[in-house]
Amino acid sequence: MEPLVTAAEMRAIDRETIDGIGLPAALLMEHAGRAVADVVAARCPPGGRVDVLCGSGNNGGDGFVCARWLRERGIEARVLLARGRANAGEAALHLAAYEKLGGAVIELVDPVAQLHGAAVLVDALLGTGLATPVSGPLVAAIAAMNESPALVVAVDVPSGMSSDDGRTLGVAVRAGVTVTLALRKLGLASHPGCELAGEVLVADIGIPRSLAAAVKAFLLEAADAARLVPRRAAGAHKGTNGHALVIAGSRGKLGAAMLSTLGALRGGAGLVTLAVPPDALDGVLGRVPEAMLAAFDPAAAGAEQALAELAAGKRALVLGPGMPTSSSAAAFVRRAAASLEMPMVLDADALNHLAGDLRRLDRPRVLTPHPGEAARLLGVDTAAVQADRVVAARKLAAATQAVVALKGARTVVAAPDGEITINPTGGPALGTGGTGDVLAGAIGALLAQGLSPLDAARLGVYAHGLAGDLAAERRGPIGVLAGDVAKALPQAFARLSAAAGQGGNQTRVPPATPPSGRS
Repeated sequence: MEPLVTAAEMRAIDRETIDGIGLPAALLMEHAGRAVADVVAARCPPGGRVDVLCGSGNNGGDGFVCARWLRERGIEARVLLARGRANAGEAALHLAAYEKLGGAVIELVDPVAQLHGAAVLVDALLGTGLATPVSGPLVAAIAAMNESPALVVAVDVPSGMSSDDGRTLGVAVRAGVTVTLALRKLGLASHPGCELAGEVLVADIGIPRSLAAAVKAFLLEAADAARLVPRRAAGAHKGTNGHALVIAGSRGKLGAAMLSTLGALRGGAGLVTLAVPPDALDGVLGRVPEAMLAAFDPAAAGAEQALAELAAGKRALVLGPGMPTSSSAAAFVRRAAASLEMPMVLDADALNHLAGDLRRLDRPRVLTPHPGEAARLLGVDTAAVQADRVVAARKLAAATQAVVALKGARTVVAAPDGEITINPTGGPALGTGGTGDVLAGAIGALLAQGLSPLDAARLGVYAHGLAGDLAAERRGPIGVLAGDVAKALPQAFARLSAAAGQGGNQTRVPPATPPSGRS
């Protein structure tokens, strides 16, 4: 998995590199600016002009180096100062070197007019230290960059984007390419930062990756997901591939139950039993012929004993999609979540039943809330969850001591110890009713096949998102149904297995390739 760092973590790593290891800051800036120049030179059309917009801090210093190296390669490049001259430190050193070699330095006063005709714009204005909304002349500079037809290449992060959570601070550059330095920043992997950044390239500037050993946030990559795909022996059969129990549905909400069941079947469980209330049983008969059916009423007296009998021989439970909303059903969910030993996915109405009575579960549990459900569980509004999804997921995992998969654009998987993983797969095609039910079933299937809650959640969200992407490729981004996503799950797992080199009946997964550093 690729580490993701906050601005504070990156500052500490920079400081250890400079003070502890002894690599000069000016040398790191030289490496950074040259790496950006390499990217710009590869994308600049012959004869095209490059305008490098620089601030007065270290991000601007990277821009000065970039402009110098572009000129060395015969590319017309000029520096435009948006915040005055850099008068101290490494940035001033590199500005002086650029000027001594004949580089042009222009004060940015009319961004639209001055940027006209550039083929590439390099955003070296602000960098990772921004914590307050953009103001002053930088607002006009960023607006002009966004309106320009030129390719925009951002240095480290797009100016105006929060390095930690990807939010726009007032206004932000919309880059075609972002060259992030040393390590990918957390905001670049989060939404909406991933959209502002465009293509993300991680530049090696000489900072040892070992200094990121304490980082607890990661981007999940295909190789990571591929390593988790359950391996099937030649003699595998339905009894060895796990039996998942799905307790879901009620009259009027049977679609959620059937989609969860489809997710479990397509997620690879050898056997799946769907249990619905007795008065809803007729509604599912024959609808999912591959699943076994049982009548179970979570609101009835003696539900705990009935569940114990129903759970015998099952390896995992998916609880909640479309289930009854009565107070007696809520009491059952709280008792089952806290006491049942078997691994469990808690989704939808099960999560709503836990709201207002949040407690440590201390059992193998995966919670799969969407932002509204997470807000109810945490006692905040949805906007607060969406403002910092990583923080919300961590808080919920810490409070429940369960693995949390906070659904949405760039789903966040949080472990109880605070480690988080951001999932890059999935797109707008997943924004339709029922896809979350499919995800719950798929994670339940992976639990039934023996994966830990954390691994089941990580692989589940990656494969589910990939299935959504595959369905969108086949059908188009509009009109993909949850059932289409379930049907694409086997193809998603097959693609991951092929990427890992499994193939056929092979039972050993070879080592995966190192992270590419690209989004």
